[in-house]
Amino acid sequence: MEQRAYLGLGSNLGDRLAHLQAAVDGLAATSGVVVVAVSPVYEAVPVGGPPQGEYLNAVVALDTTLAPHELLATAQRLEAGERRVRTERWGPRTLDVDVLLVGDATVDTPDLVVPHPRLRERAFVLVPLADLDARWATMIGPDRAGVRLAGVELRVPK
Repeated sequence: MEQRAYLGLGSNLGDRLAHLQAAVDGLAATSGVVVVAVSPVYEAVPVGGPPQGEYLNAVVALDTTLAPHELLATAQRLEAGERRVRTERWGPRTLDVDVLLVGDATVDTPDLVVPHPRLRERAFVLVPLADLDARWATMIGPDRAGVRLAGVELRVPK
């Protein structure tokens, strides 16, 4: 059964935009996934973790037949393709791909929680998500918590 899913993308190491574009391209090349739209790219200060550089963030809307755990496996494959190293929680990374929402699915397992457990707390996710689904706009605080347009774009592969 096809359903709409939203994945959050983030990068703050190396060529941040290239890492995000590689994720979008990788999603588009995945069987059972159609990239429907990509939000504008935003720049945001890191939340939690050690001192580190600012992130580029975006959200991708997908129509997919993949189950939530299959999307998680896809996300982890894309992160590995961009040489993500997991050394410390909320540390800097070349690519972070989070499964935010998958249709009406609710998942609560040790390796995956959907809807994403901190979705409503993070302006760097809510702002681009609201660009793709206006229902989320009411949850964004007036200050947008340091999230601003980056002035760069990701392309949706044809």
